[in-house]
Amino acid sequence: MDDRNLPHRQHGSLAADELLSSAQAAVSQRLAERIAERIEARGGWVPFADFMAWALYEPELGYYARHDRPFGERGDFVTAPEISPLFGAVVADLLADAALRTGLVVEFGAGSGALAEDLLNRWAATGHLPHRYAIVEVSAGLAAEQRARLMPLARQLGVAVEWWSSLPDSFAAAAVANEVLDVLPVHLVGTRGAETFERGVVVDYANQRFAWADRPITPPAEAALAGIDLPRSSSSEYLTEVAPAVRAWVASVAERLQPGSRLFLADYGYARQTLYAPFRSRGTLQGYFRHQVVDDPLWAPGAIDLTAFVDFTAVVETLTEAGLQVVTWQRQGEFLLAHGILERLAERAEPGSAAYVRAARAVNRLIMPHEMGELFQVVVAEL
Repeated sequence: MDDRNLPHRQHGSLAADELLSSAQAAVSQRLAERIAERIEARGGWVPFADFMAWALYEPELGYYARHDRPFGERGDFVTAPEISPLFGAVVADLLADAALRTGLVVEFGAGSGALAEDLLNRWAATGHLPHRYAIVEVSAGLAAEQRARLMPLARQLGVAVEWWSSLPDSFAAAAVANEVLDVLPVHLVGTRGAETFERGVVVDYANQRFAWADRPITPPAEAALAGIDLPRSSSSEYLTEVAPAVRAWVASVAERLQPGSRLFLADYGYARQTLYAPFRSRGTLQGYFRHQVVDDPLWAPGAIDLTAFVDFTAVVETLTEAGLQVVTWQRQGEFLLAHGILERLAERAEPGSAAYVRAARAVNRLIMPHEMGELFQVVVAEL
């Protein structure tokens, strides 16, 4: 953008260059310039869903397209499989019959490969190994990391592990998606009294930053509001997210599944009436960087993770419309306890031992309400 390059924004009281490595800063700068050019080409304003898609998935520059690792204690966030292998053990037992029956497992967004590793190890121990394990991964960097981690195990177990760039038209499988839906792009919509608006992104050249601007609601966002009754107040603003991309993703998977399949989904989220409750007037959109919440989602595109809680009512509706039977919809803590995670904990280590105490602390992070137990929802559907 010539002389209008966008410097990184402030994050809290620290300048961005104090937080980002030189490599991160350079990549984010390039992506910011590319996004600014696109905003200008589209009339100076874009829905936040476009900004989020570019920030996360732009080839070579987006957060999930980068080759460095976002997961784990040294990354920006930790997922359930990184916390405890017992999460994978529970999921493996849930999917065991479908994995053996169909001979195929499909994992979406396999991250570091930890969940795949745990599933395969559990199935090897219980005699439920599938013939094939397919991973659908948008990040070439993460796919390379997954290959390095999983291929030695796959050769040892005699399982064909493969990576798909797209889904076949139809397949029967045990399918799993852990923390995939919360990083699909969202539209920001709001109300002020009788007015409904959409909040999008503009370039504030005077202050060298991206900024928010409200416009009339766009057709995709308006369509996504069907069935959602947003709170309205004459004295205050209500802002939230809608995610047509979540419905589209769930439908695209569900419509391809053949009889004998079972699908496991786990993610941040709530039922619709809770997600759009009046008290949640600022929505759920957040950024994450080095395990800290980033209040400004427009800061350092490509360097931070962006997430929003999932409307699980929409997920369940979409699965049902596609002909699947939803057999489970529970909070993650309730699900893991109901499916025997404490029993698997006792199998893993001698109760009272130091190893047991460490494993129990990890399990508590997965099941306790103030940790992941209440914020995550689990849906299991089958055909």
